[in-house]
Amino acid sequence: MSPDTHAPRAEHSPRTRSVGLGRILVAVYGVFALSATARAVYQIAAQFSQAPLAYILSAVAGVIYIVATLAMARRGVTSWYVTLAAVLLELVGVLAVGAVSVLDPAAFPHDTVWSGFGRGYGYVPLVLPFVGLAWLLYNRPRKAAAAPQQGA
Repeated sequence: MSPDTHAPRAEHSPRTRSVGLGRILVAVYGVFALSATARAVYQIAAQFSQAPLAYILSAVAGVIYIVATLAMARRGVTSWYVTLAAVLLELVGVLAVGAVSVLDPAAFPHDTVWSGFGRGYGYVPLVLPFVGLAWLLYNRPRKAAAAPQQGA
């Protein structure tokens, strides 16, 4: 055994974001970051006066997806907390906008990414934050184990 066999382990396994569900989540968030942002940029540039609230909310969704994607792709405790905050904001956004758009359709004459709980995107915007939160909680940072005292 080498002396650093009992060294504290990193807070995140090197694999957590490079294989499996982590890789899929980063890819899905990346697609939503691009699609929501592109849609918002077009809507704001071409049709802003028709539904400013909806288009601003689409832009906010795009920014949240960008932040979540970038933070999720990085390792480290700070990135984990930034991802958690972005995913929680996403969850609040999709639930709030989804509820208002269903209960008062006149409030959103044009759809956002989160309208109708993401029905225009196959309800992925509704499911995604729950999957993201489950993945984040499963891969939450853990305190490194203290190295045992050697010899002497």
